[in-house]
Amino acid sequence: MTSPYEEDAILKVGDPAPQFSLESYPAGQVSLKDFFGKQNVILAFYPKDNTPGCTKEMCTFSERRQEFANANTVILGVSTDDTTSHKDFATQYGLLNQLLSDTSRETGMAYGAVRGDRVIADRVLFVIDKKGLIRHVHSGQPDFDELLEIVKALEKLQADS
Repeated sequence: MTSPYEEDAILKVGDPAPQFSLESYPAGQVSLKDFFGKQNVILAFYPKDNTPGCTKEMCTFSERRQEFANANTVILGVSTDDTTSHKDFATQYGLLNQLLSDTSRETGMAYGAVRGDRVIADRVLFVIDKKGLIRHVHSGQPDFDELLEIVKALEKLQADS
């Protein structure tokens, strides 16, 4: 599952993932370092809560959350919406994944998901391994079966190392 975005992204496969600490729904701060040495991370930037494409993506991640957890991977949805918007979105659709609020746009800009003076993020996701390295970049709606195969292969590779 390659994408043209990988060629244009500020960050490339193999780059260290920029650190972040963001407010989260349902509660608290979430930092990338919380997962180092423990779990792989899918950091899924999306444009806006309660829009058709974003709802489809976040609902599918929520429905398939356990499959990704079985591959030792946590899914973090990120948008520039605030936690109140995330709460409404998650409640309306029964979302189970953590939704991070990047209201300052700093994290999105560090990852190249927010560009220039745009207020919202592009739909782009990053697979980050337990060491904090970017292992996959994808733009647009992901193919969830392919994405699951990628994280399963990554987990197997890490287990064999």
